Amino acid sequence: MDHGRANTAIDTRSRLIAQAEFLVRTRGYAGFSYGDLAAAIGIRKASIHHHFPSKEDLGAALIESYTERYDAALHAIWEQSESGIGRLEAYAKLYLEGMRQGQGCLCGVMACERDILPDRLREGLAAFFDRHLVWLESVLEAGMNNGTIRAGLTPAHSAKLVLATLEGALMLGHLVGKTSGFEDTIDALTKSLR
Repeated sequence: MDHGRANTAIDTRSRLIAQAEFLVRTRGYAGFSYGDLAAAIGIRKASIHHHFPSKEDLGAALIESYTERYDAALHAIWEQSESGIGRLEAYAKLYLEGMRQGQGCLCGVMACERDILPDRLREGLAAFFDRHLVWLESVLEAGMNNGTIRAGLTPAHSAKLVLATLEGALMLGHLVGKTSGFEDTIDALTKSLR
């Protein structure tokens, strides 16, 4: 096997995923074509089809890659702090970083386009958000148990509130181009859980 050629193929695939993610997070899934992607990477459209025969295949790879990165980030956040509020603030900073880069949440942006997406992508998006809700429930439960989150919450309901608040604040902040409103939202959200 020619390892140089294999490494080049892996590198090209990685570059395609990174650039396609940027395009989705800034333009939306429907807002770019393989022609746009080819121009941004500097390759022919046929080369993209070699890695991703259809845009649906590319979309599925984007969701998978994004999910893997978030899974690693959520694991790291869990390990770095036992504070429920600390974990939620670290989670919110993941959204804030995207906003500072002028990018929406990949899965949030794609979810806004739900009606035009193939079933496989809808299922991938639902799975992404389900994973986050389960993680957030765990954070809230652990925080209530160790006293870092106020008692009496229903973790499943509060997890949905956290996720919806952050996704909505990111979308609004992206629209108006200000991070201060997002930071205020994080502050208000965490205060409501103390």
